[in-house]
Amino acid sequence: GAESLPAPPCRAAAPDLMLDNVSLGYGAHVAVQGVSGAFLPGSLTAIIGPNGSGKSSLLKGLLGLLRPLRGSIVSRHPRSALGYLSQAGEVDPQFPVSVADFIAMGLWPRIGGFRRVTAPLAASVAQALQAVGLEGMGARHVGALSGGQFQRLRFARLMVQEPRVVLLDEPFAGIDEATTAALLRLLHGWHAQGRTVIAVLHDHAMVRAHFPQTLALAGQLRGWGQTGAVLDGLRRAGGAA
Repeated sequence: GAESLPAPPCRAAAPDLMLDNVSLGYGAHVAVQGVSGAFLPGSLTAIIGPNGSGKSSLLKGLLGLLRPLRGSIVSRHPRSALGYLSQAGEVDPQFPVSVADFIAMGLWPRIGGFRRVTAPLAASVAQALQAVGLEGMGARHVGALSGGQFQRLRFARLMVQEPRVVLLDEPFAGIDEATTAALLRLLHGWHAQGRTVIAVLHDHAMVRAHFPQTLALAGQLRGWGQTGAVLDGLRRAGGAA
């Protein structure tokens, strides 16, 4: 196997998420084991690895949805400050709701499920629609959207949540190039605002072009650090991801 690169150094800022010898799994099945390192505030990190390498399990562990079998994960933020975009296949696009109401669900961590959406909050929904290129479509039924439009909508819902840490599970799978480019711009916008962004991805060319840090998994840590060094190390070791 490849030698693991060291985790990113913990500079002066306290990490948003710290992992200490973390193993995650379901019942007797261990999906990923022995991961240590830190996601620093404002970092932009891709998580890569072959299918079944533990990428989604690691995301769910970072979110607190999956308790470590061993080791610990420490978050600097409450759960409500973490925004999560699951794989598109885990969401029913026929949900009987309007586009605007779907986005407004992202406000629930801030206002609760039964509080009124005030004018300023409604304005944030409208701004999110515009930011993802769906302006004027707030009254449309979610089921009428194309796959690419639905993914833009999910980004908009995440946007109004205003998370400090954004976790994305294969956010560009199965969508067209124009939508991918638009959503990458949003992602870079979050990064420019100082948010921590972590995304599970498969496209190494995209990772190299857009993500300064990379965490590589294959059931255990294969590398974590500067993207070029991690990808070059995997290639030298013959490691597919």
